[in-house]
This record gives sequence, C-alpha cells and structure tokens, in this order.
Amino acid sequence: MLVTLTQLQARVIGVLLEKEVTTPEQYPLSLNSITTACNQKSNREPVMELTELEVQNTLDELRAKNMIFEQSGSRATRYKHRFCNTEFSDLQLTPQQLAIICVMLLRGPQTPGELRTRAQRMAGFTHVDEVEKALNELMDFNGEQLVVRLEREPGKRESRYAQQFYKDTNEATSHEPAVDYSASTPSTSSASFTPNSASQEARIAALEDTVEQLRDELQQLKQTLDDLTG
Repeated sequence: MLVTLTQLQARVIGVLLEKEVTTPEQYPLSLNSITTACNQKSNREPVMELTELEVQNTLDELRAKNMIFEQSGSRATRYKHRFCNTEFSDLQLTPQQLAIICVMLLRGPQTPGELRTRAQRMAGFTHVDEVEKALNELMDFNGEQLVVRLEREPGKRESRYAQQFYKDTNEATSHEPAVDYSASTPSTSSASFTPNSASQEARIAALEDTVEQLRDELQQLKQTLDDLTG
C-alpha cells in the first residue's frame, strides 16, 4: 500500500535518501545535518526555512509511521530511513528508480530531461530513454502508481512527472496521453518550445548540481571539524 507523506515528511525522507547515496560517510544524519539539508537553497523546491524543532517534530511523525529509526551515539542521535530498500520496507527500488523518486521528493514535478541531469549524482543515466523507462516502471509498480504524468504546460515540449507519496494540491494531476515527439513537427507558435531551451535547462541544472556537491563537501568538512573540537 502506498504510504502517504506530508510536505515536510517528504522533504526529510528525500534528504535521507539523497545523503545516504551522495555522502555515505556522513550517514546516518544528525538533526542538525537534516535541518541544514532540508533548508538548502539549491536543489530544493520550494526553498524552506525549517527550525530544528519543526524537523524534530517531523522526525517524530516519521518514526511513528515506521519510516525512520534512530541510532543513538555518544555525541548525538542520528537518523536513517526505512522508506525503501531495507528489510523493514516492502518497497524495493532500483538505483535509477530511487534517484528519480528522491529528486521528485526534493524538487517536485520534473521533465525526463531535468530528471536525467538532477539525478545523475545518485544513479547514472546515459540517455533520457533510461529515465523514461524507469518512469514507466514507476507508473505501474506492482499495481501501484508511484509516479504520474501531469498535463503538459502551455508552450512546453515535455510533460512533467510527479511522485505520489506527497501530492501538492497546486499541481495539475490529470494524465496526458503519451506523445511520439519524433513524429511531430515543430510548432511555429510564439509560445512553442525553442531549440536552445533544453540545453539551457541542462546547463542550469548541471551548475546547480555542482553547487550542491560543493555544499555537501563544505558540510562534511564542517561536521568533521565539529567532531574534532566537540
């Protein structure tokens, strides 16, 4: 049965999934690390300014749902997820499926092209076709719809896809039939997709990814320094 998350729960789970893969040496995460990651200015949509109390309350809610467990230590309690790919979860995802779900939890609905760039750090995608294959698998995952295709926005060439663990009430949720773009002809409308927009989006996403990696490294150095001086 598909688990239902609140917006804050989705952000915390997304952070735990992301950091487990991208910075395994820091995982499990402390309350401070989770709060910092939830409030990142890059690779997060919407950007949040959560307090440690709000994050702690969210962690308590997730623990009540058996979505996380605590690991007590000499310095601080650390947290691990039970969301997927553990002996405590029925949800078993491939690395590519997990990366897609994680990026959607952290950034909301995205196109296959955006997902390919933004999920690259978690799971390598050599071509956007691999993203579309994983999306199709997630749209019919053991009888569950973990992902849905949203209505295409005016002037956009690609449809966006959204995860179904947390639903933003502001998002259009109706489905759009699959379109074979290779057989379509370019529109001459003033609102049509421009040839350079996809490459521009990819460059922006790549820059955001670089900034995120530098933030992770800075956070790791800060955590190491805190451990040494604590």
